[in-house]
Amino acid sequence: MLLFLLCLALTVIIAVLAVKIHLVHISVEEIIHQLDERLYTDTNTLISLSSRDRYMRRLAVVLNLQLRQLRRERQRLQSGDVELRDAVVNVSHDLRTPLTAIRGYLDLLRREEKSENAERYLSIIENRAEALTRLTEELFRYSIVASGENSLKLECVSLNTALEESLSAYYGALKSAGISPEVSAPDERVVRRLDRAALSRVFGNIISNAVKYSSGDLTISLSSNGEIVFANSAPGLSEIQAGRLFDRFYTVEDGQKSTGLGLSIARALTEQMGGAISAVYSDGILSIHVLFPEKSAGN
Repeated sequence: MLLFLLCLALTVIIAVLAVKIHLVHISVEEIIHQLDERLYTDTNTLISLSSRDRYMRRLAVVLNLQLRQLRRERQRLQSGDVELRDAVVNVSHDLRTPLTAIRGYLDLLRREEKSENAERYLSIIENRAEALTRLTEELFRYSIVASGENSLKLECVSLNTALEESLSAYYGALKSAGISPEVSAPDERVVRRLDRAALSRVFGNIISNAVKYSSGDLTISLSSNGEIVFANSAPGLSEIQAGRLFDRFYTVEDGQKSTGLGLSIARALTEQMGGAISAVYSDGILSIHVLFPEKSAGN
């Protein structure tokens, strides 16, 4: 009889523990699901549990405190980021008018008789004014792209055709740099649902980067899976520098006439269209990979 009672008690204890463990598992799943949702969606809803277990509810309270703090920090950073973008846009606008006037007067001065030294100084001023104009325009474009205000007009776009058009647009720059691109692409059209103008901007900025840093070669391959690889020799580059090419305002030492914003804009536009972009540097070759996955394909 005693043995029977012990077995019965043990069975009850095991059953209670099994139920307890099951309820804990349910609570953990609720926390995982809700935490993932709260982290990646803009909501003020906090984590709530169906369980009455005091330890799990205490865990939920601690997580909610951290979520509130995270939201405050996120709002502070977003507010600061918006203010910075607005300031950059305003400064870009404000600089355009005086820069236009400066370049106009430089054109007039170019027609006047000048000494050799004055001619040299004028060339330096023109070069700097051009660089400042380019930086102003790139700052404005980057601010618009980064803010997400450039609403994308998605349509079925052939990557084959878009690539050909971008290469044609940069034919003069490529020829001046002594670059004859080697292009390979599948016979069938690789179609994705993208913004045509944004895609052209992405390709153009990458080709422009190759013109600046290439030693005279450029290989471009388009795969049927939607991946485009731009590869060129860049002996002056390092793996660390290659990893920073998409950073805002980053330029390598020999990056002449570069604002350091071209590839940052390319990355922002690529990601807004659901794609991915990365740089790989190996054995003196810089490869920029752009991928627009099948899910973006239009039918």
